[in-house]
Formats: sequence, structure tokens, C-alpha cells
Amino acid sequence: MNAPLYSLPTLFLSAQDVATLVHRLGLPAALDRMAGTIHADYLRWPDFDKSARVASHSADGVIELMPIADDTTYAFKYVNGHPKNTQSGLPTVMAFGVLADVDTGVPVLLSELTLTTALRTAAMSVVAARALARPDSRRMALIGNGAQSEFQALAFHHLMGVDEIRLYDTDTAATRKLMANLAGLPGLKLFVCDSIAQAVRGADIVTTVTADKTNATILTPGMIEPGMHINGVGGDCPGKTELHPDVLRMASVFVEYEPQTRIEGDLQHLPADFAVTELWHVLAGNAPGRNDAAQVTLFDSVGFALEDYSALRFLREAAGELGLGQALPLIPALTDPKDLFGLLRRAEPRPVALALAA
Repeated sequence: MNAPLYSLPTLFLSAQDVATLVHRLGLPAALDRMAGTIHADYLRWPDFDKSARVASHSADGVIELMPIADDTTYAFKYVNGHPKNTQSGLPTVMAFGVLADVDTGVPVLLSELTLTTALRTAAMSVVAARALARPDSRRMALIGNGAQSEFQALAFHHLMGVDEIRLYDTDTAATRKLMANLAGLPGLKLFVCDSIAQAVRGADIVTTVTADKTNATILTPGMIEPGMHINGVGGDCPGKTELHPDVLRMASVFVEYEPQTRIEGDLQHLPADFAVTELWHVLAGNAPGRNDAAQVTLFDSVGFALEDYSALRFLREAAGELGLGQALPLIPALTDPKDLFGLLRRAEPRPVALALAA
């Protein structure tokens, strides 16, 4: 009798699988479930083994690994950021990720995270805004209308009731693209603005999601009004910022994982003793978020591995519900798990006997 076969299939979700998953759930429901999963995992913040991401920087971009684990599940994301990629037909951001079982090390899920990263970033923005923005916020300025912009717009519209979004991008084609993608959406008014100042005037929420790898000053102190919530998304690596330092000084600043944001966020402009609050404290009720209607709040968002852990967890659960994905033979199936060499022997070509003519 043969010994049992140690077969370890990994669930693989392609970009099309994830797109199908979102389509079948409906985008509002998918965003809401992802936001709920992120919120729930942030409430377990002390359970996770956390570290800042490992980054390899080059002249035109960055490649990063983002690991995190609790006592049952390990996750990581591979992600890049290359703003010039769009000139050659490639996305600025491309990503994939893995969920693995801590007890065995078996990778149980391998998934695309390019589309998913846009979804989880938008969902995370809403998680923060629910805690920090004024509850009656209805008007948003969206500065930067590239690949992530529709996701931010739709997350705030569907999950927070934002019904007016004022748009600005130095690339007018990007704004036209956004307008075309969201045209006719019931209950959402879109306005194209000629300047950042025009876009942010009177806004309850200001979202900046630009891609250029520069120390930019997209928002300056004179643009900030009492009661605004600023959702700073684009400043997410050393040397890449969006906000004038005095914007941070005039706001209550909230971050994901402080050791990472000090290096990567708009916070990199300020001294190490500049006071910030990690968002998990607010979500857990350990620290206040917004104190009054006139307070300026700022979420210095750089993207943290816990959000990708949550996104992968959501994908695995939803894919199981919908029967999506395929089994990927990523790990070799061995009759004897100690005989790895036998895999090579089984792959050797069999000798062919040649019959010589008499």
C-alpha cells in the first residue's frame, strides 16, 4: 500500500478573479466588507508581530516587501511604486501577496494585490475618516486623479455619504478618465477645478493621492480651513511628500504604524518628538480622535502591512463563498516528505530503447 500523498495546493486568485469577486459582491459591499475586516484587525493591534516594510529604492521608484503575522497567520505583500511606468504602458503600482499558516508554513493563498491594493487603500481611508472626520462631511476635494482616485471617490461616496467631489490633477487626461468612469453615478456630483486651491475651498475632507516621487507641497497652510479632515495618501516613501510641514503643525496627526510613518510619510519633515497618535488607539477607544467641529485632523497614510493582511483575509473568505480561484501546485507533492530528491528522479526522462534494423 502506498504512503499518503502530501499534496499542498495553494489557492490562487488572479487579477480577473478579484475583479469578478468585486463584481459579484458589488463594489459598495466589497469596500464595506474590506473596511470592516481592516477595522476588526486594527482592534487586535497588540496581537501582531509588526515591522516597517523593507524597501529597495532606485532613481525611478521603489520595490517593497511588507510582512506581518499573528500567532496563526503570516502575510506579506510585494509591491512597487514607479511613477514613470505609465509612460511605457505599465501601472505605477503592481503587487501580489501571500497568506501562510504559521503552524506549518504552508502558503494557503497567493493573490494579485494590484487591484486589491487600490481597494484596501480606499477602505483604510474610510476607516480613518469615520473616526476623524466630521460626521456631516459631504464635500471632498480629490487631488490626484490617477489609478487610485476612483476607488477613493467611491469609498467615500458609498460608505460615508460624500455626495460632492471636487477634482484636480496636473494631468487633465487623468481627470477626464475619472469623470468618464464615474459618469452618471446616482447621488454623486463631480466638479473639475482649475487649481488645488479652488478644489479644497469649502471641502470637509481633502484627499491627496498623487504619485510623483518628489517632496511636493500640494497643500499649504493657507488652504486649510477649520474642521477639515485631511487624508494624505500619496506621501508614502522617503523623499516623497505632499504636505507643507506647517499643515501638519496646525493639525492633530494620526498614523498607522509610527516607526514606518516617521520614515515614509509627510511626518518625515518634522522632528522625532512631534506628537502623533497611532490610529488603532482611537479605534480601540484608548485615545480621542476628533474633539470638536473646528479641529483639523490629518491621517498621514503610508499603507501598512496589517491592511494587506486584512485584504488577503477578506479575499480568501469571499473567494470561498463564491467558488473563485484555482488550486496552484506551488509546493511539491511528495509521497515521502523527507525525499525531496525523489521529485527530480521522477522528472528524469525515461531512456528510449532503439531497435536496430536487421
